[in-house]
Amino acid sequence: MCAQDAERGATAGWRREAALAAACGTLGGLAAAADGVTARALAVAACAAGGWEAAREAWAALRARRIDVHLLMLIAAGGAWTLGQPLEATLLLFLFSTAGAIERFAMARTRGAIEALLDRSPRRARLITPEGAETEVPVESLRPGDRVAVLPGELIPADCLTESGASEIDESTLTGEARPVRKGPGDPLSGGTLNGWGRLVGKVLRRQEDSALHRIVRLIRVAQESKAPAQRAIDRWGDRYAVFTIAVSAAFFAARIAAGSPATGGEESALYRSLTLLVVLSPCALVLSVPSAVLAAIAAGARNGILFRGGAAVERLADVDCVCFDKTGTLTAGEPEVAALEVEPRDADRMRALSALLSLEAGTTHPFAPGIVRACEKEGARRLPVGGLSVSPGLGVSGTVDGRRWAAGTREFAGCPGLPPAAVDPGAIVSEVWASDGVVTVRATLVDRIREESAPTLAELARRGVRTVMLTGDREEAAAAAAKQVGVGSYLAALTPDAKMAAIRALSAEGRVVAMVGDGVNDAPGLAAADVAVGMGGRGSDAALESSDVVLPDDRIGRLVDAIELSRAARRAIRVNVAISVGAALGMACYVIVAGAPLTLGVAVHEGSTVLVCLNGLRLLAFRPSRRSAQLLA
Repeated sequence: MCAQDAERGATAGWRREAALAAACGTLGGLAAAADGVTARALAVAACAAGGWEAAREAWAALRARRIDVHLLMLIAAGGAWTLGQPLEATLLLFLFSTAGAIERFAMARTRGAIEALLDRSPRRARLITPEGAETEVPVESLRPGDRVAVLPGELIPADCLTESGASEIDESTLTGEARPVRKGPGDPLSGGTLNGWGRLVGKVLRRQEDSALHRIVRLIRVAQESKAPAQRAIDRWGDRYAVFTIAVSAAFFAARIAAGSPATGGEESALYRSLTLLVVLSPCALVLSVPSAVLAAIAAGARNGILFRGGAAVERLADVDCVCFDKTGTLTAGEPEVAALEVEPRDADRMRALSALLSLEAGTTHPFAPGIVRACEKEGARRLPVGGLSVSPGLGVSGTVDGRRWAAGTREFAGCPGLPPAAVDPGAIVSEVWASDGVVTVRATLVDRIREESAPTLAELARRGVRTVMLTGDREEAAAAAAKQVGVGSYLAALTPDAKMAAIRALSAEGRVVAMVGDGVNDAPGLAAADVAVGMGGRGSDAALESSDVVLPDDRIGRLVDAIELSRAARRAIRVNVAISVGAALGMACYVIVAGAPLTLGVAVHEGSTVLVCLNGLRLLAFRPSRRSAQLLA
């Protein structure tokens, strides 16, 4: 079954169960007003309607050799009939089926919040033919390389690269950010985003099913099926708890008989009291306490530009008390420009050396590479074939260019002699890329800038008691300049990927719960070592979506504060849910054992706690970042 069919099935599920609950209530009301054979017939019909879904679920569990709460409710209803209390059996099944319908509605509502993203998927596209004519075609027929036109007010049909035109794009579907983003030639366009005032022409980069929007929706669907640790623990003990409930109720029945109570009869009979205990101890609310909050948090995060890759990420992020940041592309804009290109000795063939540097950097995905390539091309260097290309993560790249073996990266990796610092503005965040063939040395001096939201984000994290650490492979001078500007708590420079991983493990050894924020490619070892890996989805894209626990699709680290805030709200909701479910069960169990209680009251408390748990989790769908957090993204 495809995802859309599953979603329609979930919606139909709660509506069907709501209809059966309504039928149970109506028939039960008529049975209460009737008498004799008519009343019993109506009560039978009411119980059949109210117990239909419970019977289906109980049978499925028994076939899997499990005992679940649905079987417990059927046992309790059957016991009520045995005691000559058909109306109480009807009430039990009515409340149970009503609570089940509310539960299904809550789950369908959280999944529906995700499916609303796909409602923004375009259905038609304006394909530009090789002859220059425009024709409307289904979006699914587009192929990479096709050219499409997008008019003002239309949805971008697929992930594209702008060829001509200018406009502003509403990307809130993907990022949660309502402010339009200006786009022009050379800028990427994401499928499903809304074109503003200009006509755009773009070249399709990916098929519809591979677009950013569809990848995000697939990610969240998988996340919603991934259980949080607390939920897995509850599920692991759920079946045993059901057996425990039956055992306790049976032991209570035996104890009442031994104490002289009649086996059957009124509210003081052993069977009536044990059936009431069975109902109040049933774990309906406890089973729902975690998933109701986690699914709602995942959906709320997606609407606010935060992608959780499962319940474990939601639960674990709430405990984070230390965040490690990569520098380039995370705290900085990640688009450093070359301030100086130097070749030594001065009488060396400059164009040959720059062409070698250009050719090596063009074969890497390092954030410095695009700026170096542009600077070399601006001077007239050309790309040459590279033989035996080898990338050393965190160090550099090497290969044979024009018959000579070149290495480019750190000064130590390239084996270059020292040079006096290049002239740049004081306080600039300076990085260097070196290249050498053993005779000629090339140094590219790059200047990066701090993201506007970096300093406020780190300050807000510190205000919330979260320690911040910057981990960078850059040299000490660049790291110190960046650390001073962003106000990070501490930093470590000149780190290899393995050294970043070791630094994170050292923090974990101190008892800290560590999150690592990076681009999902160069920071892979550090992300793997962290308790929570946070990927910058815009820059790392596919790699970040695959390797991170939490993804920020628009690369705005201010959303990390929102993610922590949402995660902590979900944890509070889970704790409240557990308190409600356990408190109601134990409180009523004690009352039933000590003083006795009507089955009606036990059912009402049991189902009432289930409904409260669902609604408490559902309220997370209305999550909005706090004012201080929202100011980070203003």
